[in-house]
Amino acid sequence: MWRLSAFLRRCITTSSSRHRKKDGLFIIHPDVKEALADQRPVVALESTIITHGMPYPHNLSTAKEVEAIVRAEGAIPATIGILEGSIHVGLSSDELDFLAQSKMALKVSRRDLPYVISKGMSGGTTVSGTMIAAHKAGIPVFVTGGIGGVHRDGENSLDVSADLTELGRTPIAVVSAGVKSILDIGRTLEFLETQGVCVATYGDSNSFPAFFSRQSEFTSPYHVSSPQEAADLIASTLSLGLQSGLLLAIPIPEEHAATGQQIEDAIQTAVKEASSQGVTGRDVTPFILQRVNELTKGKSLQANIALIKNNAKVGSQIACALSKHKEKTGGNFRGDIKTRKSKDQRTDSYAIVIGGINVDFIAKGMTKKLVFGQTNPGSVCQSFGGVGRNIADCLSRLGQRPLFISAIGKDSHSEAVLNYCKHMDTSAVARLQDQRTATYCAVITESGELSLGLGDMDIHQQIQEQYVSQFEDQLASASLVVLDGNIPVSTIDYVCRIAKKRAVPVWFEPTDADKACKPFLSESWKALSYISPNLAELCTMNHTLGLPTPTEFPRSLEDVLGCVPALSRPLLEHLNCVVVTLGALGVMVCGEHAAGTVNLQPQKQKLKGRLCAVHYPALTVSSKETVNVSGAGDSFAGAMMVGILRELDTDSCVRMGLLAARTSLMSPHPIDPSLTADDIHPEKLQSQLWPKPSFVWIED
Repeated sequence: MWRLSAFLRRCITTSSSRHRKKDGLFIIHPDVKEALADQRPVVALESTIITHGMPYPHNLSTAKEVEAIVRAEGAIPATIGILEGSIHVGLSSDELDFLAQSKMALKVSRRDLPYVISKGMSGGTTVSGTMIAAHKAGIPVFVTGGIGGVHRDGENSLDVSADLTELGRTPIAVVSAGVKSILDIGRTLEFLETQGVCVATYGDSNSFPAFFSRQSEFTSPYHVSSPQEAADLIASTLSLGLQSGLLLAIPIPEEHAATGQQIEDAIQTAVKEASSQGVTGRDVTPFILQRVNELTKGKSLQANIALIKNNAKVGSQIACALSKHKEKTGGNFRGDIKTRKSKDQRTDSYAIVIGGINVDFIAKGMTKKLVFGQTNPGSVCQSFGGVGRNIADCLSRLGQRPLFISAIGKDSHSEAVLNYCKHMDTSAVARLQDQRTATYCAVITESGELSLGLGDMDIHQQIQEQYVSQFEDQLASASLVVLDGNIPVSTIDYVCRIAKKRAVPVWFEPTDADKACKPFLSESWKALSYISPNLAELCTMNHTLGLPTPTEFPRSLEDVLGCVPALSRPLLEHLNCVVVTLGALGVMVCGEHAAGTVNLQPQKQKLKGRLCAVHYPALTVSSKETVNVSGAGDSFAGAMMVGILRELDTDSCVRMGLLAARTSLMSPHPIDPSLTADDIHPEKLQSQLWPKPSFVWIED
């Protein structure tokens, strides 16, 4: 979404809080707790790969990328770790960073849990430690790199990983790449059989993978070939109440198989060297791993990361399939910690977004000035945008599950768009024959200012009343409906009629000054609850209603803060709230007064209280940090909507928006794929040094 002054370009700083206050033995992250309560898919992830598996910063970046993959597949990641004596199920960005850089973090298995907790220590959980925590929380699917096993010469040393016994007594589905060939794979499979653990390879054969190699000389008893088959197997395992786990072995992707084979060859060489040099006992594994890294010149680390990412993707697909299985059958695989809400406790909010999808091409110049008529040096990247898509994307990444109603063509762009939006509910996106998916090209200067934009948006006119009316029942029961200015006037009028009849709050995002007039061409605007214009769009709205507007835009802060309430006042006869974005000057929120600020919550009756406005000053972000300005406003609006749906106070709602906008500005994508609810969590807001907002009364 393009603003008069590229909204919120300078409106952000960073937060420095580390992790939440300790308040119990188990601390479940709010996102995880909410997902479990709503029976949405959650994937458990271990943390020894962060504390002991990779060097910093590879460990931190890999952990965040893996979590992003889980979210992209439609599940919620729950990285499990120990922080100051508490078991955390789901970690914030700051907590991940803390573990990644910690020099004192321990490796925590079942054996170590009591001691580490009693001493208030921190550590990364192994496969067995993670299984225990995941089971307690009621998370049935756990993704890891590889499991431990029976060590070579284990029949004499009795060196057997606790991962195997844990699989025998904790009902969790463990998704891994099998067992490293430095271990005794044959005896590991025999031990798992003794423990009563069902083992299945994911794919078309029973060949059991050896971590870096797609196959070993051993086979699994069974195989499953799809997420649905895997989910059925997990459901059967858990429903039987056997109290034993399930191991799903995922072969390394084909494209990494050649590198994987080189690593396997290096492992065999290292094993022989260890034997010839008389290396024994606990010294064997460190010796082999070091030699493998030396022999492969670091390729083993790269392959390890690729393998873990693939496991996360497949494991998340399985978790989603299992969640759907539970919906159909009514099954419920709960742990010991109560997270499920009763019917009376549920406070679900359901949003619908109606608007456009674009394939965006962002060209950023590398010089201070762009010279038209010739080639300018710069960078070009492709992303996926559209105001409606951006807002639906933001809501989805922040824990909502909005229904997104839109239209795309049946062309080369449509599959890419849908694949990118897998984490969203795109079931209401129409695919139209002989239509082009909307495309947009933006040319921005080195400092991030929009220089030129070109768009092929004709398909947005196909989001017509006839199509949208198919979802009338959903519209009538929604907690919030969001309209972007790209859709036809007739569609806006239809939705406003439904909203007025059923008292459904509607948020209108005008998109640009030309489209800001659409609801105001008729009485439809009186059914709106929220609008989020910039100053130019606010003037258009007033002008469309025949109201006086300034002949030129005010420039000073004092004049702007006088103009905005005056222009908002007549609209507030019917609207609940006017959110005016002011670029470098910040944002001004206008509406009914409550408790010293503007009341953002939807009002079922016409405003009767005194009106006021609150100005939130802009924060700053440098032009060097600014990568993409096309989604900051949409990120702001989406995060603010989340705060309203959660019934948070006005300051929290606005500041959540500012924090979400920061991630957008610094990302090549309109909505940062790594954006999470934790990034803008109200607790994080307390550590931010926010400029004090200013309050004014709006006079009649």
